[in-house]
Amino acid sequence: MKVIFIKDLKKQGKTGEIKEVSDGYATNYLIKNGYAVKYTKTSNERLNEEIKNKQQKEKEAIEEANKIKEKLAKENIVFEVKAGVDGKTFGNISTKQIEEKLSLLGYKIDKKKIKTDSSLNLIGCHYVKIELHKSVIAELKITIKEK
Repeated sequence: MKVIFIKDLKKQGKTGEIKEVSDGYATNYLIKNGYAVKYTKTSNERLNEEIKNKQQKEKEAIEEANKIKEKLAKENIVFEVKAGVDGKTFGNISTKQIEEKLSLLGYKIDKKKIKTDSSLNLIGCHYVKIELHKSVIAELKITIKEK
């Protein structure tokens, strides 16, 4: 029996994959547990429609991420902190603090998407990377000043 996988199943098939499996396995396990549906002309058309919709949503998400990337490139977030003699701050600037400053500017970016190469504990300009999408990574300028 030919089936179309609607959920990923380890070592069996991925979502959208069409495979030939035994009738009993398909009926008693895959279809019963919601991992696959029987392959028919209508189910194949529905699968193709879903794939087309996913590709369209993915394209829109990338376009939106690119717009945000352009805006972030123009931003400069400033932190005023106490510093020691060498220009070293007392503590680091955290991704949570960066997230809070971005939310004040109107950006909704999760702190887990903010990647710092090194700790932000020196006076001066630093750049952090923000993963807006798997394929779109923005750079944000952060300036740390002494109070």
